[in-house]
Amino acid sequence: MRRLATRMVGLVALGAALAGPVLPGTVASAQAAGCRNTGNFDSWLRDFRAEAQAQGLSRRTISSALDGLRFDPSIVRKDRAQGVFSQPFLEFSNRMVSSYRMKHGARLLRENAAEFADLERTYGVPGPVIVGFWGLETDFGANIGNLPVLNSLATLAFDCRRPDLFRTQLMSALKIIERGDLRADQMIGAWAGELGQLQFLPKDYYELGVDYNRNGRVDLLREVPDVLASGAALIKSHGWRANEPWLVEVRVPRSMPWEQAGLEVHHGESTWSKWGVTQRDGSALKSTGLESSLLLPMGRNGPAFLAYPNFDVYLQWNQSFVYATTAAYFATRLAGAPPRFAGNNKVDVLSFDQTKQLQRVLEARGYDVGGVDGMIGAKTRDSVRDVQAKLGLPVDGYPTQSLLRRLSGN
Repeated sequence: MRRLATRMVGLVALGAALAGPVLPGTVASAQAAGCRNTGNFDSWLRDFRAEAQAQGLSRRTISSALDGLRFDPSIVRKDRAQGVFSQPFLEFSNRMVSSYRMKHGARLLRENAAEFADLERTYGVPGPVIVGFWGLETDFGANIGNLPVLNSLATLAFDCRRPDLFRTQLMSALKIIERGDLRADQMIGAWAGELGQLQFLPKDYYELGVDYNRNGRVDLLREVPDVLASGAALIKSHGWRANEPWLVEVRVPRSMPWEQAGLEVHHGESTWSKWGVTQRDGSALKSTGLESSLLLPMGRNGPAFLAYPNFDVYLQWNQSFVYATTAAYFATRLAGAPPRFAGNNKVDVLSFDQTKQLQRVLEARGYDVGGVDGMIGAKTRDSVRDVQAKLGLPVDGYPTQSLLRRLSGN
């Protein structure tokens, strides 16, 4: 979901189960996945009731929301296993940016053109960006999840991994009920507590939800006008800059200073052009007056993009690198960009188990890879960059089977 690796339901095909927040701090909290719960859920729930009452929530709201809740170990198991984000960008994006989503998304943009134009005037967020998230999160509202959100939130708030994060979400869920937007029994959604067609966490729902159709409540489950306006408001809150690009596909040369690739490095188009980066058709890069980063989701041989400041919004929505890149790419397609170029050469991809093996090898060499989780996150990429530099290899930060063999002594 902003978050969360959540927002995955769109990944819903993978199951509303995908939704699992990769919220701020979630990547780092991978180490916390091994924590153990030692408290008593019923005692914890009594304390939470008292806190809710102290915050001014009515007894009616508290009772409707919390009566009958129980600790659900299956939710904790889902929270500990979010392997979908370990998939390579080409595999993940090929499945997520399907022909169905492209056609349906384009139709929705046409059918709601007036509303999207108004939202862009109000929030500065283009329709394709909103629709891209809408499609990936829930297949445009078709799969919003089927689990009792309040029970999931209470379980995760009690759980030792991220209790403060989800305690806040649970309290916000009660505030949504108190305000009259939803009843407790209507709070059905994803396993990590996201609600509605854009999979909002309750805190965002409560603070940023928009009653666009002015019917007196914010309904992000059924009211499309509210869904789209709230999505625009959330995206803007993450720092979206109006009338600026977010991701542009490019072609890279066979050789260049690969260490300049990565989201932490920023250059203007003139610098990228000097190193041989072009538009995907080989023509010169267009000047935007903005700095951008060279994004190589599968290394120097795979697809290549220039990521502009607005790309950071995608990483705030979901800290999974492969999700953020796929969502941004989907939005460019909906905005008229052609299908992605596969790259300059065949990419030597590691399997999930091989990625974990590489992470163990790197940890043994003293690197902090952010945990052995099979996902190529920022810390794993940084570690790979350092190793590549020491071995005299192109420093693109993408691990390959040949690198694993070399580090393993095979």
